[in-house]
Amino acid sequence: MSLEATLARVSAIRQALADPAMVLGTSVGASGGTAAPSESSGAQAAGPSSFAAALQRAAGSNEEADAAGGTLGASAPGALESASLQTPAALGSSAALASSYSTAAGASLAGAGGLASLDGVAGGAALSQAAGADTPGQRIVAIAESQIGQAEQPLGSNESPAIAQYRTATAGAIPGAPWCAYFASWVARQAGEPIGQDGQGAGAVSEVWSWAQSTGRAIANGPGVVPKPGDLIVFGDEHVGIVRDVLPNGQIQTIEGNYENKVAANVRSPTEATGYVEMS
Repeated sequence: MSLEATLARVSAIRQALADPAMVLGTSVGASGGTAAPSESSGAQAAGPSSFAAALQRAAGSNEEADAAGGTLGASAPGALESASLQTPAALGSSAALASSYSTAAGASLAGAGGLASLDGVAGGAALSQAAGADTPGQRIVAIAESQIGQAEQPLGSNESPAIAQYRTATAGAIPGAPWCAYFASWVARQAGEPIGQDGQGAGAVSEVWSWAQSTGRAIANGPGVVPKPGDLIVFGDEHVGIVRDVLPNGQIQTIEGNYENKVAANVRSPTEATGYVEMS
């Protein structure tokens, strides 16, 4: 190849780098980037090949240009292609992924195993109720209410997709085990008030009560004891639920996991519980 032909190809490459539209027939966007051509526009303007291939056709090959002393830098075409990949759609998607809930419960509600998991189990209504609640007790009640009706599948198995989700709030949880404490641990964690010294949850009612005693949250039941909404209601070492409300006649409305094989609303007499756990 003659020196004149080589210099002409080098010149073509330089022009392409300075104005890629000369090669691809596309316009340069207002942002200063080069829009990635669609399949149809690419076929009309420069065939189905890539931008780098278009440059290669214009110059014969980069190796011949280098031999003529016109080295362009191997990264230049790649840099242009990378720039074209930064489309507005891609940037918008990244921004969406970076967004998070801003709620009264703080980071605990938006973190791992937080309200995103709740949404998958319960639906969006619980999100708005819990996010708008003013106190930990209100958040606990709202989240527990959202789970009423979640049942074992099949009944008596201690298993279901929802129950598997409840277990994620307790370290060392055992599939197929009784799950009232798993449920209470999950609700508390969603509300930003995790159970356990390190927030690890509890798999047994005795563990819930021991934690409550060690942290000054345990209240033994007796005359004049009235729990608050969101407190845990404990029945010895056998069962734990969540206080929903206290009725004027003193009876206690509850939400209990693993009551008749489901998450159920219930009403308890004031003397049934052995104690309560303050959660707010």
